[in-house]
Amino acid sequence: MLRPATLDDIPALVEIENACFKGDRLSRRQFRYMLTKAHAVTLVDEEAGRIRGYVLVLFSRGVSMARIYSIAIRPEHVRQGIGSALVKAAEEAALAHDCVSLRLEIREDNAASRALFERLGYRPFDVLHDYYEDHADAVRYEKSLAPHLKTELTRVPFYEQTLDFTCGPASLMMAMRALDPEVVMDRKKELRLWREANTIFMTSGHGGCGPYGLALAAARRGFDVEVYTNERGTLLVDSVRSREKKEVMRLVQEDMEDEARQLGIPIHYTSLQVADLERIYAEGGAALVLISSYAIYGEKFPHWVVVTGFDSRFIYLHDPFVDHEHGETVMDSINMPIRKRDFDRMARYGKTGLKAAVVLWRRGKHG
Repeated sequence: MLRPATLDDIPALVEIENACFKGDRLSRRQFRYMLTKAHAVTLVDEEAGRIRGYVLVLFSRGVSMARIYSIAIRPEHVRQGIGSALVKAAEEAALAHDCVSLRLEIREDNAASRALFERLGYRPFDVLHDYYEDHADAVRYEKSLAPHLKTELTRVPFYEQTLDFTCGPASLMMAMRALDPEVVMDRKKELRLWREANTIFMTSGHGGCGPYGLALAAARRGFDVEVYTNERGTLLVDSVRSREKKEVMRLVQEDMEDEARQLGIPIHYTSLQVADLERIYAEGGAALVLISSYAIYGEKFPHWVVVTGFDSRFIYLHDPFVDHEHGETVMDSINMPIRKRDFDRMARYGKTGLKAAVVLWRRGKHG
Protein backbone atom coordinates (compact mmCIF):
# COMPACT_ATOMS: atom_id res chain seq x y z
CA MET A 1 0.00 0.00 0.00
CA LEU A 2 1.27 3.45 -0.89
CA ARG A 3 0.34 6.35 1.37
CA PRO A 4 1.67 9.75 2.55
CA ALA A 5 4.20 9.53 5.37
CA THR A 6 3.39 10.84 8.84
CA LEU A 7 5.53 11.93 11.78
CA ASP A 8 5.00 8.47 13.30
CA ASP A 9 6.92 7.02 10.35
CA ILE A 10 10.14 8.90 11.09
CA PRO A 11 11.83 6.05 13.07
CA ALA A 12 11.21 3.64 10.20
CA LEU A 13 12.42 6.18 7.63
CA VAL A 14 15.65 6.74 9.56
CA GLU A 15 16.10 2.97 9.85
CA ILE A 16 15.76 2.64 6.06
CA GLU A 17 18.30 5.44 5.55
CA ASN A 18 20.83 3.69 7.77
CA ALA A 19 20.27 0.38 6.00
CA CYS A 20 20.57 1.80 2.49
CA PHE A 21 23.21 4.51 2.60
CA LYS A 22 26.74 4.72 3.97
CA GLY A 23 26.75 8.51 3.81
CA ASP A 24 24.60 11.49 2.82
CA ARG A 25 21.79 10.19 5.03
CA LEU A 26 18.71 12.13 5.98
CA SER A 27 18.56 12.63 9.74
CA ARG A 28 15.55 12.45 12.05
CA ARG A 29 15.50 16.24 12.15
CA GLN A 30 15.62 16.50 8.35
CA PHE A 31 12.72 14.08 7.93
CA ARG A 32 10.69 16.09 10.45
CA TYR A 33 11.41 19.27 8.49
CA MET A 34 10.42 17.63 5.21
CA LEU A 35 7.15 16.38 6.69
CA THR A 36 6.16 19.60 8.46
CA LYS A 37 7.71 22.64 6.76
CA ALA A 38 9.19 21.82 3.37
CA HIS A 39 7.30 22.26 0.10
CA ALA A 40 7.45 18.50 -0.36
CA VAL A 41 5.60 15.20 -0.19
CA THR A 42 6.92 11.93 1.22
CA LEU A 43 5.24 8.67 0.19
CA VAL A 44 5.83 5.28 1.79
CA ASP A 45 5.23 1.70 0.69
CA GLU A 46 3.75 -0.26 3.59
CA GLU A 47 2.84 -3.93 3.93
CA ALA A 48 1.47 -5.57 7.08
CA GLY A 49 2.38 -2.48 9.10
CA ARG A 50 6.00 -2.47 7.94
CA ILE A 51 7.39 0.34 5.77
CA ARG A 52 9.42 -1.20 2.96
CA GLY A 53 10.51 1.97 1.17
CA TYR A 54 9.83 5.65 0.60
CA VAL A 55 10.21 8.44 -1.94
CA LEU A 56 10.57 12.15 -1.10
CA VAL A 57 9.59 14.74 -3.73
CA LEU A 58 10.46 18.45 -3.50
CA PHE A 59 8.51 21.14 -5.32
CA SER A 60 9.98 24.45 -6.43
CA ARG A 61 7.96 27.52 -5.48
CA GLY A 62 6.52 29.26 -8.49
CA VAL A 63 8.13 26.76 -10.88
CA SER A 64 6.46 23.83 -12.65
CA MET A 65 9.28 21.45 -11.87
CA ALA A 66 9.70 18.82 -9.14
CA ARG A 67 12.65 16.83 -7.87
CA ILE A 68 12.99 13.38 -6.36
CA TYR A 69 15.15 14.32 -3.39
CA SER A 70 15.52 10.79 -2.05
CA ILE A 71 14.24 7.28 -2.67
CA ALA A 72 15.16 4.16 -0.70
CA ILE A 73 13.96 0.57 -0.30
CA ARG A 74 14.91 -1.88 2.42
CA PRO A 75 17.62 -4.22 1.07
CA GLU A 76 15.48 -7.31 1.70
CA HIS A 77 12.69 -5.87 -0.48
CA VAL A 78 14.59 -4.87 -3.61
CA ARG A 79 13.59 -6.35 -6.98
CA GLN A 80 9.96 -6.61 -5.90
CA GLY A 81 8.63 -3.73 -8.00
CA ILE A 82 8.54 -1.33 -5.07
CA GLY A 83 10.97 1.13 -6.65
CA SER A 84 8.93 1.39 -9.85
CA ALA A 85 5.72 1.88 -7.87
CA LEU A 86 7.28 4.63 -5.76
CA VAL A 87 8.63 6.45 -8.81
CA LYS A 88 5.24 6.32 -10.54
CA ALA A 89 3.60 7.61 -7.37
CA ALA A 90 6.13 10.46 -7.29
CA GLU A 91 5.24 11.33 -10.88
CA GLU A 92 1.54 11.39 -10.02
CA ALA A 93 2.26 13.67 -7.06
CA ALA A 94 4.27 15.99 -9.30
CA LEU A 95 1.47 16.16 -11.87
CA ALA A 96 -1.01 16.90 -9.07
CA HIS A 97 1.17 19.94 -8.26
CA ASP A 98 1.01 21.02 -11.92
CA CYS A 99 4.63 20.09 -12.59
CA VAL A 100 5.72 19.13 -16.09
CA SER A 101 9.14 17.66 -15.35
CA LEU A 102 10.75 15.56 -12.63
CA ARG A 103 14.47 15.55 -11.91
CA LEU A 104 16.88 13.74 -9.59
CA GLU A 105 20.53 12.91 -9.01
CA ILE A 106 21.94 9.37 -8.85
CA ARG A 107 25.43 8.26 -7.88
CA GLU A 108 27.39 7.55 -11.03
CA ASP A 109 28.41 4.14 -9.65
CA ASN A 110 24.85 3.14 -8.67
CA ALA A 111 24.16 0.96 -11.72
CA ALA A 112 20.96 -0.59 -10.36
CA SER A 113 19.27 2.73 -9.60
CA ARG A 114 20.35 4.24 -12.90
CA ALA A 115 18.98 1.24 -14.78
CA LEU A 116 15.65 1.54 -12.95
CA PHE A 117 15.15 5.21 -13.82
CA GLU A 118 16.33 4.81 -17.39
CA ARG A 119 13.85 1.95 -17.80
CA LEU A 120 11.13 4.29 -16.54
CA GLY A 121 11.95 6.94 -19.14
CA TYR A 122 14.42 9.20 -17.35
CA ARG A 123 17.31 10.57 -19.39
CA PRO A 124 20.74 11.66 -18.12
CA PHE A 125 21.56 15.25 -19.01
CA ASP A 126 24.51 16.32 -16.85
CA VAL A 127 27.09 15.22 -14.28
CA LEU A 128 27.76 16.87 -10.90
CA HIS A 129 31.36 16.23 -9.96
CA ASP A 130 32.35 15.71 -6.31
CA TYR A 131 28.68 15.81 -5.30
CA TYR A 132 28.52 13.32 -2.42
CA GLU A 133 30.30 13.27 0.93
CA ASP A 134 32.77 10.68 -0.34
CA HIS A 135 33.46 12.86 -3.42
CA ALA A 136 31.58 10.57 -5.80
CA ASP A 137 29.97 12.11 -8.89
CA ALA A 138 26.23 12.35 -9.45
CA VAL A 139 24.42 11.94 -12.76
CA ARG A 140 21.42 14.24 -13.27
CA TYR A 141 18.29 12.69 -14.73
CA GLU A 142 15.08 14.23 -16.01
CA LYS A 143 11.73 13.02 -17.32
CA SER A 144 9.06 15.09 -19.01
CA LEU A 145 5.67 14.45 -17.44
CA ALA A 146 3.93 16.19 -20.32
CA PRO A 147 5.55 14.73 -23.44
CA HIS A 148 2.99 16.42 -25.68
CA LEU A 149 4.70 19.73 -24.93
CA LYS A 150 7.44 20.28 -27.47
CA THR A 151 10.42 22.05 -25.98
CA GLU A 152 13.42 23.33 -27.90
CA LEU A 153 15.76 24.89 -25.36
CA THR A 154 18.70 27.01 -26.40
CA ARG A 155 21.98 25.56 -25.27
CA VAL A 156 22.54 28.25 -22.66
CA PRO A 157 25.32 27.16 -20.30
CA PHE A 158 24.63 27.56 -16.60
CA TYR A 159 26.60 29.65 -14.11
CA GLU A 160 25.74 29.84 -10.43
CA GLN A 161 26.15 33.24 -8.81
CA THR A 162 28.72 33.13 -6.02
CA LEU A 163 27.45 36.13 -4.02
CA ASP A 164 23.98 37.25 -3.00
CA PHE A 165 24.15 40.37 -5.17
CA THR A 166 25.68 39.04 -8.43
CA CYS A 167 22.62 37.57 -10.16
CA GLY A 168 22.94 40.23 -12.87
CA PRO A 169 26.57 39.50 -13.80
CA ALA A 170 25.94 35.74 -13.62
CA SER A 171 22.93 36.06 -15.94
CA LEU A 172 24.87 38.32 -18.28
CA MET A 173 27.70 35.81 -18.56
CA MET A 174 25.23 33.04 -19.44
CA ALA A 175 23.62 35.20 -22.14
CA MET A 176 26.98 36.21 -23.62
CA ARG A 177 28.22 32.63 -23.62
CA ALA A 178 25.03 31.49 -25.38
CA LEU A 179 25.89 33.85 -28.25
CA ASP A 180 29.66 33.38 -28.18
CA PRO A 181 31.16 30.05 -27.03
CA GLU A 182 34.52 31.78 -26.51
CA VAL A 183 33.17 33.81 -23.57
CA VAL A 184 34.76 32.69 -20.31
CA MET A 185 32.51 32.31 -17.27
CA ASP A 186 34.39 32.49 -13.98
CA ARG A 187 34.30 34.34 -10.70
CA LYS A 188 36.85 36.94 -11.75
CA LYS A 189 34.62 37.99 -14.64
CA GLU A 190 31.52 37.80 -12.42
CA LEU A 191 33.04 40.35 -10.03
CA ARG A 192 34.41 42.52 -12.83
CA LEU A 193 30.97 42.75 -14.42
CA TRP A 194 29.44 43.55 -11.04
CA ARG A 195 31.88 46.43 -10.54
CA GLU A 196 30.97 47.81 -13.97
CA ALA A 197 27.20 47.42 -13.68
CA ASN A 198 26.52 48.10 -9.99
CA THR A 199 23.92 50.83 -9.46
CA ILE A 200 21.68 49.67 -6.63
CA PHE A 201 21.97 50.22 -2.87
CA MET A 202 20.58 47.30 -0.91
CA THR A 203 19.06 47.78 2.53
CA SER A 204 22.31 46.39 3.93
CA GLY A 205 25.57 45.27 2.39
CA HIS A 206 26.59 45.53 -1.24
CA GLY A 207 24.34 46.57 -4.09
CA GLY A 208 23.10 44.93 -7.24
CA CYS A 209 22.98 45.77 -10.94
CA GLY A 210 20.46 47.60 -13.07
CA PRO A 211 19.69 47.22 -16.78
CA TYR A 212 21.82 50.14 -17.99
CA GLY A 213 24.98 48.92 -16.32
CA LEU A 214 24.49 45.38 -17.60
CA ALA A 215 23.83 46.66 -21.12
CA LEU A 216 27.01 48.76 -21.09
CA ALA A 217 29.06 45.80 -19.86
CA ALA A 218 27.76 43.67 -22.74
CA ALA A 219 28.33 46.41 -25.33
CA ARG A 220 31.94 46.87 -24.20
CA ARG A 221 32.44 43.17 -24.95
CA GLY A 222 31.30 43.35 -28.53
CA PHE A 223 27.57 42.57 -28.36
CA ASP A 224 24.67 44.53 -29.78
CA VAL A 225 22.37 45.40 -26.89
CA GLU A 226 18.91 46.81 -26.26
CA VAL A 227 17.35 47.97 -22.98
CA TYR A 228 13.64 47.69 -22.24
CA THR A 229 12.00 49.32 -19.23
CA ASN A 230 8.50 50.58 -18.52
CA GLU A 231 9.81 53.37 -16.24
CA ARG A 232 11.73 56.57 -16.77
CA GLY A 233 13.75 58.10 -13.99
CA THR A 234 15.85 56.33 -11.37
CA LEU A 235 15.06 52.63 -11.22
CA LEU A 236 14.84 50.41 -8.13
CA VAL A 237 14.98 53.37 -5.76
CA ASP A 238 11.72 52.83 -3.84
CA SER A 239 13.24 50.66 -1.11
CA VAL A 240 16.12 53.08 -0.47
CA ARG A 241 15.38 55.46 2.41
CA SER A 242 18.58 57.50 2.51
CA ARG A 243 18.32 60.72 0.50
CA GLU A 244 22.06 60.63 -0.13
CA LYS A 245 21.91 57.07 -1.50
CA LYS A 246 18.99 57.99 -3.74
CA GLU A 247 21.02 60.87 -5.16
CA VAL A 248 24.02 58.64 -5.78
CA MET A 249 21.82 56.13 -7.61
CA ARG A 250 20.30 58.91 -9.72
CA LEU A 251 23.72 60.25 -10.75
CA VAL A 252 25.17 56.82 -11.51
CA GLN A 253 22.17 55.82 -13.61
CA GLU A 254 22.09 59.13 -15.51
CA ASP A 255 25.77 58.70 -16.33
CA MET A 256 25.13 55.15 -17.56
CA GLU A 257 22.17 56.28 -19.68
CA ASP A 258 24.30 59.01 -21.25
CA GLU A 259 27.04 56.53 -22.10
CA ALA A 260 24.50 54.07 -23.50
CA ARG A 261 23.13 56.74 -25.85
CA GLN A 262 26.66 57.70 -26.93
CA LEU A 263 27.29 54.05 -27.82
CA GLY A 264 24.03 53.86 -29.75
CA ILE A 265 22.35 51.40 -27.38
CA PRO A 266 18.57 51.58 -28.00
CA ILE A 267 16.56 52.31 -24.83
CA HIS A 268 12.91 51.33 -25.26
CA TYR A 269 10.56 52.76 -22.64
CA THR A 270 8.15 49.86 -22.89
CA SER A 271 7.83 46.41 -21.38
CA LEU A 272 8.43 43.11 -23.13
CA GLN A 273 5.60 40.59 -23.08
CA VAL A 274 6.07 36.83 -23.30
CA ALA A 275 5.29 36.96 -27.02
CA ASP A 276 8.05 39.56 -27.50
CA LEU A 277 10.56 37.43 -25.63
CA GLU A 278 9.55 34.43 -27.73
CA ARG A 279 10.14 36.42 -30.92
CA ILE A 280 13.55 37.58 -29.70
CA TYR A 281 14.45 34.00 -28.84
CA ALA A 282 13.35 32.80 -32.29
CA GLU A 283 15.47 35.49 -33.96
CA GLY A 284 18.62 34.42 -32.08
CA GLY A 285 18.70 36.95 -29.25
CA ALA A 286 19.43 36.29 -25.59
CA ALA A 287 17.31 38.06 -22.96
CA LEU A 288 17.95 38.85 -19.30
CA VAL A 289 14.75 39.65 -17.42
CA LEU A 290 14.29 41.29 -14.04
CA ILE A 291 11.84 39.42 -11.81
CA SER A 292 10.60 39.60 -8.26
CA SER A 293 11.92 36.60 -6.40
CA TYR A 294 8.87 36.48 -4.13
CA ALA A 295 6.98 33.89 -6.18
CA ILE A 296 9.93 31.49 -6.10
CA TYR A 297 11.75 32.17 -2.83
CA GLY A 298 9.20 34.00 -0.72
CA GLU A 299 11.42 37.09 -0.38
CA LYS A 300 10.92 40.39 -2.14
CA PHE A 301 14.11 41.40 -3.92
CA PRO A 302 14.95 42.20 -7.55
CA HIS A 303 16.53 39.28 -9.35
CA TRP A 304 17.93 38.68 -12.84
CA VAL A 305 17.31 35.48 -14.81
CA VAL A 306 18.03 34.32 -18.39
CA VAL A 307 15.42 33.09 -20.87
CA THR A 308 16.38 29.68 -22.30
CA GLY A 309 13.36 28.61 -24.35
CA PHE A 310 9.63 28.19 -24.84
CA ASP A 311 6.94 25.66 -25.58
CA SER A 312 3.19 25.97 -25.95
CA ARG A 313 2.57 26.54 -22.23
CA PHE A 314 5.85 27.47 -20.60
CA ILE A 315 8.74 29.89 -20.68
CA TYR A 316 12.01 28.37 -19.45
CA LEU A 317 14.66 30.17 -17.40
CA HIS A 318 18.13 29.72 -15.97
CA ASP A 319 18.14 31.13 -12.43
CA PRO A 320 21.71 31.82 -11.24
CA PHE A 321 20.65 31.52 -7.60
CA VAL A 322 20.67 28.02 -6.07
CA ASP A 323 18.87 27.78 -2.71
CA HIS A 324 21.25 25.33 -1.05
CA GLU A 325 19.83 26.08 2.41
CA HIS A 326 16.52 24.51 1.38
CA GLY A 327 18.02 21.42 -0.24
CA GLU A 328 18.16 22.66 -3.81
CA THR A 329 20.98 21.87 -6.23
CA VAL A 330 22.11 23.42 -9.49
CA MET A 331 19.70 21.19 -11.40
CA ASP A 332 16.76 22.96 -9.74
CA SER A 333 17.83 26.25 -11.36
CA ILE A 334 18.41 25.02 -14.92
CA ASN A 335 15.64 25.48 -17.53
CA MET A 336 13.03 26.22 -14.87
CA PRO A 337 9.52 25.97 -16.42
CA ILE A 338 7.24 28.92 -15.63
CA ARG A 339 3.67 29.00 -16.90
CA LYS A 340 3.35 31.81 -19.43
CA ARG A 341 0.26 33.12 -17.70
CA ASP A 342 2.24 33.43 -14.44
CA PHE A 343 5.39 34.96 -15.90
CA ASP A 344 3.99 38.45 -16.45
CA ARG A 345 3.12 38.67 -12.75
CA MET A 346 6.58 37.44 -11.80
CA ALA A 347 8.47 39.72 -14.21
CA ARG A 348 7.78 42.94 -12.34
CA TYR A 349 9.20 44.41 -9.16
CA GLY A 350 8.26 46.85 -6.45
CA LYS A 351 5.30 49.09 -5.80
CA THR A 352 5.51 50.65 -9.23
CA GLY A 353 5.59 47.30 -11.04
CA LEU A 354 8.96 47.92 -12.69
CA LYS A 355 9.60 45.74 -15.74
CA ALA A 356 13.10 45.61 -17.20
CA ALA A 357 14.99 43.46 -19.67
CA VAL A 358 18.35 43.51 -21.44
CA VAL A 359 18.51 41.86 -24.86
CA LEU A 360 21.81 40.76 -26.42
CA TRP A 361 22.55 39.99 -30.07
CA ARG A 362 25.66 38.91 -31.92
CA ARG A 363 27.30 42.04 -33.30
CA GLY A 364 25.75 42.95 -36.64
CA LYS A 365 23.29 40.03 -36.54
CA HIS A 366 20.20 42.09 -35.74
CA GLY A 367 18.58 45.15 -37.17
